[in-house]
Amino acid sequence: MSVPTITLNNGVEIPQLGFGVFQIPPEDTKAATLTALEVGYRHIDTAEMYGNEKEVGQAVAESGIPRDQIFITSKLNNGFHAHDDALRATDQTLADLGVDAVDLFLIHWPLPGIDVDYVETWRAMEKIHAEGKARAIGVSNFQRAHLERLFAETDVVPAVNQIEVHPYLTQNALRAFNSEHGIATEAWSPIAQGDVLDDPVLAKIAGEKGRTPAQVTLRWHLQRGDIVFPKSVTRARVEENFALFDFELSPEDMAAVDGMNKDRRRGPDPDEFNYIP
Repeated sequence: MSVPTITLNNGVEIPQLGFGVFQIPPEDTKAATLTALEVGYRHIDTAEMYGNEKEVGQAVAESGIPRDQIFITSKLNNGFHAHDDALRATDQTLADLGVDAVDLFLIHWPLPGIDVDYVETWRAMEKIHAEGKARAIGVSNFQRAHLERLFAETDVVPAVNQIEVHPYLTQNALRAFNSEHGIATEAWSPIAQGDVLDDPVLAKIAGEKGRTPAQVTLRWHLQRGDIVFPKSVTRARVEENFALFDFELSPEDMAAVDGMNKDRRRGPDPDEFNYIP
């Protein structure tokens, strides 16, 4: 099954469905990533903070799949926001992954309360992109105000904003703002770490479609135009999460899932989160 792609604002194409390795221990990451690649995933989302870039790189190298057919995303860790630190951290990411460039590199959090301004960090990201170390650059967990500062003070509009999105946190206003400025939305925690799966709205639609609540939720993301990357270490679940392209949700189904919104976060508030590991 061919996964649809989205064209980013600099012309780079990104598969709309990927495989995430958040919270997968390093010792399990290579096997899980190889499984995902065997199933058909061609987009892997990792981060310096996850501590498993090396294992992702090993899986990519051992998969037998040409490098240019696998889209790799990673993210700058929170302790490396200073300009030169960001450049050094990027070189370490490339070394750990065993690649000359990542396809997408993101600032993981804006960290608005620390003593390094994220505008300085973004200028480092622009240099990383200009030097060909990342085919596209973007941000993660940026709110509208954070983005507006980047627009006003820097040159490159982020290609992606990766934010928490799920049926209990639909993020319609921020998604619309991203779209208005040519920024693709990526949805992390797409099933709210399982919180939404017992919701009767999803159960009803899943029963009617002969699908699981997780499949319905992921299909909802795809039909909204978001990029999504569920994670699992179980092959059956990895396969289930990939089986999204032989059914569709009706407009009524989509509206019903939209109506589940509670503006409820599972993760930190980006306006207040300033954690440095």
